[in-house]
Amino acid sequence: MWRRVYLVLLAVRIYFALSPSYIHPDEHFQGPEVIAGDIFDWRITKTWEFTSSTPIRSVFPLWAVYGIPMHLLHWIAPGSEPPSPWLVFNTLRILFFLISFVLEDWALQELIASPRLRRTSLLLLASSFVTWTYQTHTFSNAVETIGVAWALVLIQRIKTSKEAAWLSSGLFGMTVVFCFFNRITFPAFILLPAFQLIPHFLCHPTCMIPLTFTTILTASAAIYYDTVFYSSADTPTISLTSLTSLFETTPVITPINNLLYNASPENLANHGIHPRWTHFLVNLPQLLGPAILCLVTIRRASLPVLSAISGISLLSIFPHQEARFLIPAVPLLLCSISLPRNKILNKLWITSWIIFNVLLGTLFGVFHQGGVIPTQVYLGNLPPTQIPTTAVWWKTYSPPTWLLGAKDGSLITVDLMGSSLDKLIETAKPLADCSRRNYLIAPMSATALDQFVSINSPSQPFTLEKKWEYKNHFNLDDLDFADDGVLPTIQRVVGRRGLAVWKIGKIGC
Repeated sequence: MWRRVYLVLLAVRIYFALSPSYIHPDEHFQGPEVIAGDIFDWRITKTWEFTSSTPIRSVFPLWAVYGIPMHLLHWIAPGSEPPSPWLVFNTLRILFFLISFVLEDWALQELIASPRLRRTSLLLLASSFVTWTYQTHTFSNAVETIGVAWALVLIQRIKTSKEAAWLSSGLFGMTVVFCFFNRITFPAFILLPAFQLIPHFLCHPTCMIPLTFTTILTASAAIYYDTVFYSSADTPTISLTSLTSLFETTPVITPINNLLYNASPENLANHGIHPRWTHFLVNLPQLLGPAILCLVTIRRASLPVLSAISGISLLSIFPHQEARFLIPAVPLLLCSISLPRNKILNKLWITSWIIFNVLLGTLFGVFHQGGVIPTQVYLGNLPPTQIPTTAVWWKTYSPPTWLLGAKDGSLITVDLMGSSLDKLIETAKPLADCSRRNYLIAPMSATALDQFVSINSPSQPFTLEKKWEYKNHFNLDDLDFADDGVLPTIQRVVGRRGLAVWKIGKIGC
């Protein structure tokens, strides 16, 4: 029976993997956006993490995770033209689904000895909205989750081995360095579990040889590639010349730059300051839902439990706390809890678990900023005669530039994000030109735009004519319970869901 349920949940994961929701800008701008320009020669937008004089993001793991599949797609694509951005987008989503399905579930089976607990844990993981959404999106946090799980598997293999675990030790060193360059938060999750390696290394000191070798080799490769990437104005190339010139250049060590940046309270204030208890009292319940109540059933300090405690506790020291930072802890805790034994309580818990994950899975996996990606693809697929000169985005997440598949600057993107209506009018008024195509992309729930759709006065700064619409779009940043009230706000955001493309014009055009 449990296998049938697992297969159904597998289909659910595939559905959400192929649904174009948009949870956070980092899933694009700290991943495929950076690599797509070098491989396909598409116009991209690099954020400050990659353009600073002291860059804080390593491109080494990005090339391994995104660059290899993009290169393969480019190689097998028919003709001289690169594959469509939509195909690349869905390929990466399927890839992350497969990584989650194969590697994450496999790691969980190795970490849990009991077959009964293993089945329960796999079903809990497969039915979690975090697995459906965050793990199938191109987040560095999704890569980190897999890295944490397999680092624990390797720790378990090493500490239980009676012989010198050379292979596992070497793989452990490589995994730790790769994941550290991917996210500097990774060591927080393996700090406590790593202490269990000490007895094995004391008993078999030769295991330090492969551990040290792979650690130095992987770190050197990462530093080398980052230095070449950030020192080159053009597409970076790996060659003997670049290796020789490396000794004449100051090495770029992005994790150190990242640590120094995040050590400054002033820098963290730019991204939002949260109370130290946010991870424990807000973010963890948001990710676990009813499973948070089952944490009291944990009786043993297993490797997953130690890892989760280590990661959450250490990350709580820093005042900038986002829920996605705790994603690696979700599978670790789900494989460590026990469900209620009382039949009535068990049924109530399972019902609440299903409702919680269906609601949040639908929200984050389907509707959350769900129109941004389809709209970019729509704009990129317009015939040359219909491509707008300017596209103004208002009250949405930043649109990923790489999804346009553009090789030139023919389409200018203006990202107003959550700017005021006055700022929108100031931006759109000069674009009300009858001789050019200029578009405004905004959520249907933005009722302030209604005045420009209906022509009331010749003195209107501009008019709007709807050209295209994508219905599965919620803009949660548009929730205004204080001014509009709870029910009217929900009716507006849900009832008028959707993202629309409007042609900016003026009376008389």
